[in-house]
Amino acid sequence: MALGKRIVRERVTDDFVLQHRGPKRLVRPDRAYAALWEEEPDTTGALIPTAVVFLTNRECPFCCVMCDLWHNTLDVTVERGSIPLQIREALASLPRALHLKLYNAGSFFDPQAIPPDDDDDIAETVKACDRVIVEAHPSFLAGLHGERCLRFRDRLRGTLEVAIGLETANEDVLSRLNKRMTLDSFRRAADFLRRHDIALRVFILLSPPFMRPEDDVGWACRSIDEAIACGASVCSIIPTRGGNGAMETLVDDYTPPSLRDLEAVVEYGLSRRDVRVFGDVWDVERFYTCECSPARAARLRAMNREQRVPERVICSCT
Repeated sequence: MALGKRIVRERVTDDFVLQHRGPKRLVRPDRAYAALWEEEPDTTGALIPTAVVFLTNRECPFCCVMCDLWHNTLDVTVERGSIPLQIREALASLPRALHLKLYNAGSFFDPQAIPPDDDDDIAETVKACDRVIVEAHPSFLAGLHGERCLRFRDRLRGTLEVAIGLETANEDVLSRLNKRMTLDSFRRAADFLRRHDIALRVFILLSPPFMRPEDDVGWACRSIDEAIACGASVCSIIPTRGGNGAMETLVDDYTPPSLRDLEAVVEYGLSRRDVRVFGDVWDVERFYTCECSPARAARLRAMNREQRVPERVICSCT
């Protein structure tokens, strides 16, 4: 596979990202900005009812060039009690779930995002869940932040899983995303989780900026390999999207992914058989390019649910 790269802008800075942003959306500090219910297969293939709660909290301190999650964040830390309240109200609005994803557009163990004094209340609020999945930047899985992670794990009735955005194993590209992490820092965070029996979920970008389009599939597959080598039990493949302001300026550095590429990467991941792989199909319609696209998207959803590779859709479009 080709592993070249195209570099026009050497490095993105916080100022560059911030100056190209539009306004944030109006969100309430006492209300999760979104919540949904889904079914996700576990290691046995059983479909597990899963709640996904998108918490409202202070913006992440890292200004990643491709991120649009800042749209639904605040400029200040929420008051104590706000996060447990958000979780309780969100769960009350959804069908019963055994697994719970608490996604907060940043790092769960960032004290400016999730007040540490709320950890006991959060653990009590989610005691009916067998598994709780949170997300964290590697820098919030070290030192005192790492100790907080372990204390939170011990407070839970169920098991803890932590999701980390590796994004790409291409170190050159990773260094240009303004994420303030390296492959080594990812590996250290993964090792911390492995040593403490905490499951690892990894987010991988398909077609990140600063990567040549002919290299996208190859590097996404290599990123799956890296995640598995570091102990990941789940890999989520996320097609990189525009729409956050900064991405629209990178016309020479970013080519939107295709459904075919997403299919190819998920197929590769499922061929490994030692990890569950999910293709992110949120807003997948923006990648529709022909009449066969809806059928291919349906095939992706089937792969997510069944964790197997079904017969390919033969594209009849010219």
